[in-house]
Amino acid sequence: MFEIVPSIWLINGKCVRLKRGDFSTEEVISNNPLEIAQAFESIGLKRVHLVDLDGARRGEPKNYHILEAIAGYTDLKVDFTGGISTDGDVIKCFEFGASTITVSSAAANHPERFAQFILSYGREKINLAADTNPADNKIKIRGWLKKTEIDLFDHIDFFYERGLKYLKCSDVSRDGVMEGPNFALFQSIRDKFPEIHLAASGGVRGIDDFRRLRDMGVSASVFGRAYYEGMISLQDLEKFLVEG
Repeated sequence: MFEIVPSIWLINGKCVRLKRGDFSTEEVISNNPLEIAQAFESIGLKRVHLVDLDGARRGEPKNYHILEAIAGYTDLKVDFTGGISTDGDVIKCFEFGASTITVSSAAANHPERFAQFILSYGREKINLAADTNPADNKIKIRGWLKKTEIDLFDHIDFFYERGLKYLKCSDVSRDGVMEGPNFALFQSIRDKFPEIHLAASGGVRGIDDFRRLRDMGVSASVFGRAYYEGMISLQDLEKFLVEG
């Protein structure tokens, strides 16, 4: 089953948008992330990807109150990400209402610890974010501010061998610029790791991109800017959900 997952990016408790993860391009979309989440819920979406950019930059989650509000005042399953690095962080995320968490920096910096998260909390609740610029296929972390020397496919394989089921991959060069998803990158991941549930992120322009990703066998598509800039409407999303 293919799922479309809206992303809400947070800075100082506000919903923002960026281009290619560049914090200097920050634009505030709304002071009320809960209201945005409720709009998604109203058309039948089931999940939201909540990105704590303050947490990503600082190395520990900061926007727990927004997580708590969305989990408490909607029936959406909240996938929370941004700065999660310790067992204490993981436990707190779940206490504040996250259904799942997605980890990026800690998986790169402390791979054995992240592998233990998968074992301790279960592969249904722990997702890996492997974000890269295909110019070099190296993993980027800390809200994409820092490049590592870790190869994308080696990184995925390490955790795949340790039980990883859910992967989100972003082509950071396409994020927020609506130039279309990197279909070749996502096909490569599908070919190498056919059992992984892949959520493709970055570049979505419209409903046709969802259809193509679905037809490739991708499990989910994470989107944001195309909606916030009016390229995709709630009505478009609702029709796609009915289409199945």
